[in-house]
Amino acid sequence: MKRRFTKMTGLLVAAALLLSACGDKEMSGPQPAAPETSAATETEETVKAEETTANKNKGEINSSQMAELTSTLQPDIPEDKYRTTYEVFVYSFCDSDGDGVGDLQGLTSRLDYINDGAPGQGEDLECNGIWLMPIFPSPTYHKYDTTDYMGIDEEYGTMEDFENFLEEAHKRGITVILDLAVNHTSNEHPWFQEAATYLKSLPEGTQPDPGVCPYVEYYNFSREKRTGDEPLGGSGWYYEARFWSGMPDLNLDNENVRNEIAAICKFWLDKGVDGFRLDAVTSYYTEDTRASIDFLTFMDETVTGLDPDAYMVGEAWLNQNGYSEYYESGIDSFFDFKFAGAEGVIATAVNKGNKAPDYVEALEKEEALYASIFPDYINAPFYTNHDMARSFGYFAKGGAQKTKMAGALNLLMTGNAFLYYGEEIGMKGSGKDENKRAPMVWDSENKAEGTCSGPADMESFDQPNPGVVQQLEDPDSILNFYRSAIRIRNSFPVIARGATEAVELLAVTDETKEDQASKGSAAAFIRRSKAYEDVLVVFNVAEESRILTLPEEAASYGKLAAVLLADEGVVTRDGGTVTLPGYSVAVFIQ
Repeated sequence: MKRRFTKMTGLLVAAALLLSACGDKEMSGPQPAAPETSAATETEETVKAEETTANKNKGEINSSQMAELTSTLQPDIPEDKYRTTYEVFVYSFCDSDGDGVGDLQGLTSRLDYINDGAPGQGEDLECNGIWLMPIFPSPTYHKYDTTDYMGIDEEYGTMEDFENFLEEAHKRGITVILDLAVNHTSNEHPWFQEAATYLKSLPEGTQPDPGVCPYVEYYNFSREKRTGDEPLGGSGWYYEARFWSGMPDLNLDNENVRNEIAAICKFWLDKGVDGFRLDAVTSYYTEDTRASIDFLTFMDETVTGLDPDAYMVGEAWLNQNGYSEYYESGIDSFFDFKFAGAEGVIATAVNKGNKAPDYVEALEKEEALYASIFPDYINAPFYTNHDMARSFGYFAKGGAQKTKMAGALNLLMTGNAFLYYGEEIGMKGSGKDENKRAPMVWDSENKAEGTCSGPADMESFDQPNPGVVQQLEDPDSILNFYRSAIRIRNSFPVIARGATEAVELLAVTDETKEDQASKGSAAAFIRRSKAYEDVLVVFNVAEESRILTLPEEAASYGKLAAVLLADEGVVTRDGGTVTLPGYSVAVFIQ
């Protein structure tokens, strides 16, 4: 990419990472309708505390093999758009001034937790990208309804705070993308306010004059009530607002609106941001996929015309056949919903324990599908996000082990992988949106400086796993597993940038049965690339260990380079046979 990031030298210990400023503030405002999502299962709300404790304390995990191999890996991160991106809800991440609301200064103080700029040396996650949920001024806590696309919400700080955050992120090799919702604004945006005032002043039967008030064409106003319309304060006028009355939809066909959007993108790119996450792209034009794709092409041409290295990822919350169509637009990435959530490919493979080959088959198929539409696509795998229930609640038993394994399967996918804050420590949150955006748990024993209060309407519930301070000290923690998984992803560029080739195992048995009853619990694939060293990945999604017999094409991958162990045991290899403990991954190289 065009920016050459300088690397920090020196090692910051965990205590220093966690001694930053961060408190408690009442918050109000209209609440938007949540995007449609799968209902959380009964399981995730009813897991008993004693079961959680049993999951965390089950057996002694032999993490020494994982730690030993991970410590030998050296990150090798090309300067391209393939990243490991950490999604941050600033409101709930870290509070620097004690008001209970997270802010940009608090986030900046925790950058060394996300990435300390010293690859392979510290106790950071080693994520090299950050997606900021909206930071623009807004009347709501979530801030997806902006009143000023070129400002910073005062709850989060100042433009100077943002510029400092961006500079510090870039010093550490972290790219930053901003969440941009251009389907709608807030009804408190000056554009809408001026248009509403003008329309209300018109005598009945008088047509608005855009020459007097150009903003009347920025939105979709009508004298007739249509589907999705809201009344404009008893004036006889209506406006389109598909999400809710506080989010009036923009008229994206209007040339002035498009010019405004181009100016917004230029403003932030000139600041140095590295791209945008595009919210709700299927809603740009209601039930008109072609028009929405064409608008995305406009966005792609606009943004890449300003900065050829800028990255964009779109949210098209559809089934895979639906969101794959949007790659016609030329946008880099679209979130891979097929693999995400409680019913997605990842959770299904781990929960059922016999769907490992289905995961690999789904990888092969989707890579071919996306490439057939847009050869330069970059997949955007993710497991959860701010609209979904937290993943720890997906599993009735084996929560910690299964959470680890599912995280690994997400990070082993190609493209720019996304990780929602708190997933790496096994946070809980389901039901209403506010619960899914609960405060980051920095220290579960003593309320750490920087701990946020969370959204005002969030329900009270206990987190099932310890905080960052405690998990950094536990070699078998979910956090340290995630750190190893990200290190592996960063050390083998082919994992993010290669193509998946399924390996058909000759046999999968357990240690007590010589049969094929367990075949679906393990799988293998080779990730190939002309530019980077290939790897063989084998994994086991069952609780019990598995003995795998590899075919001839995998025989040359004889060196065990890395392992991920979510439970007891170690990985061993004897010629063409690999023994995998329950919930484990092994990476081999030639």
